[in-house]
Amino acid sequence: MKITVTLLMLLGLLLPTAHPQDHTQLNLPEGAIARLGKGSLNEIRYSPDGTRLAVATSIGIWLYDTKTYQEVALFTGQADMVLSIAFSPDGEVLAGGGGDGTVQLWEAKTGVLKQSLMGHTKGVTSVAFSPDGQTLASGSMDETVRLWNAKSDYDNFMIGRHGGMVTSVAFGPDGRLAVGGMDGTLRLWEVDKRAVKKSRVKWVRTAHLKGVRSLALSPDGAVLATGGMDGTRRMWNAVTGELRMSLTRSGDMVNSIAFSPDGATVASASGGWSDNTVHLWDTVTDELKGTFTGHEDVINSVVFSPDSSVLATGSWDGTIRLWDVKTGEHKGTLTGYIRGVKSVAFSPDGRTLAIGSKDKTLRLWDTVTWEHKRTLTGYTHSVASVAFSPDGTTLASGSRQWKDNTVYLWDAVTGEPKGTLNGHTDSVTSVAFSPDGEVLVSGSEDRTLRLWDVVTWEHKGTLAGHARGVLSVAFSPDGTTLASGSWDQTVWLWDTDTWIHKQVFRGHRYRVLSVSFSPDSRVLASASGEGEDKMVHLWDAVMGKHKGMLTGHRDAVTSVAFNPKSGVLASGSDGGTVLLWKVD
Repeated sequence: MKITVTLLMLLGLLLPTAHPQDHTQLNLPEGAIARLGKGSLNEIRYSPDGTRLAVATSIGIWLYDTKTYQEVALFTGQADMVLSIAFSPDGEVLAGGGGDGTVQLWEAKTGVLKQSLMGHTKGVTSVAFSPDGQTLASGSMDETVRLWNAKSDYDNFMIGRHGGMVTSVAFGPDGRLAVGGMDGTLRLWEVDKRAVKKSRVKWVRTAHLKGVRSLALSPDGAVLATGGMDGTRRMWNAVTGELRMSLTRSGDMVNSIAFSPDGATVASASGGWSDNTVHLWDTVTDELKGTFTGHEDVINSVVFSPDSSVLATGSWDGTIRLWDVKTGEHKGTLTGYIRGVKSVAFSPDGRTLAIGSKDKTLRLWDTVTWEHKRTLTGYTHSVASVAFSPDGTTLASGSRQWKDNTVYLWDAVTGEPKGTLNGHTDSVTSVAFSPDGEVLVSGSEDRTLRLWDVVTWEHKGTLAGHARGVLSVAFSPDGTTLASGSWDQTVWLWDTDTWIHKQVFRGHRYRVLSVSFSPDSRVLASASGEGEDKMVHLWDAVMGKHKGMLTGHRDAVTSVAFNPKSGVLASGSDGGTVLLWKVD
């Protein structure tokens, strides 16, 4: 079967003062003509001269011009998402740590991939250059720290192993290296520039009992700041390892911490269920200088501009906010970073695409212009499923949250809420309208499918049979069949006249996260989301045979949907991107 990738889409809304730019065309994969969704945001960094802001995401590294805040480049080449980034001191090289365990080195000005460094066996969570640019340090999920020597073509040596994932590495101005890990330890290394193998630990401290989440060294190298999984921020004497101060500001973890280059301020970002704020502290008095609020989800990265005037904060809510450090004024917001696409659906006329994601939002896009129409909010967790009614007036959705067993109903035109349906005993993972618009089916982790009367919204009946939770449901366009995908790795077909199950498709090696019928009802697409089965399976819905597989996503394929007019298949991934396929 010949498969052609026709579209990988992107949206990015810039600051209000920025001029629009066709950033949808930046560094597209072969066969793609546009991109919607910049991927999920992992880390942000300024270039040493302050002219560029780099953003590490699940699809590569985005670069912004800090005068206009327009996207100027997208660096790709990593086989997995980019988890961490660092500029060399001269700004010539940009290093990216990947989820595949590699460290990629790009020419920062041209985007040319210089080198791919291999040594780690799991994702690289943090990278940092030494002050002279001759050594690169990397920390990894494989619990190790490696030093790479630029003088010897980046030959590397493992200098230490933690009892858990290494979360953060940072060089001081004197070349000493601070390392924090999930085992709760904080270590300071004396790095031998001539022979990294001879580097030694100067001191070790138990910093945070629940793990060190982030760390930073002051510009003069005298103070070391750490943020913990336990919600505490601690300040250490970097020379002796003595604890100077410990402060608990909230019950949520401190995801990121940074010193201003002028040494006057330290910023710490909290993130969790209750406190998505940034606190600014005076480095001399340890007094709170200010608090920045506005992010709607976990803040996972903070960084100061080289002149200390601007603080950039990145969040799982899909935005990067820019703040004036002196006045506390919010200067602008960069948007478009979708944290994991969980569900996609076309409107009946094919002119609107709805995208539900991990960032607790439901976004609507115009499929002609690919402009963002509106965002629906109010969810407490990721939007697991979305479906349009046949007349296009109602949008139903489910949120995958163990405390939220609700079906949400929205006005598809205005975006206003219309009501909720309750009855499931576990999270609602999928919803689908019958083609005649008379029945809404909801699938749940409670292993059942519930039938609802669309006119009265009363419960009509319950279907059961899956061995584990139901993750996806879909009606065939001719209305004769209902498909359901499950944790049990199977797809069931149900007769809609009798509501008796008539066939089971087996072949997935992992849970079936989404199902969708082609416009002629003859092909069923099913998406799988784990291990080696990160692909879309195609089935002959009439003969019950497996037709083929679509491959190309780097992350779990979480949702599939056929355009009812064109027959194009949209597939959304956990990496925050949507691929469109021409399945003929």
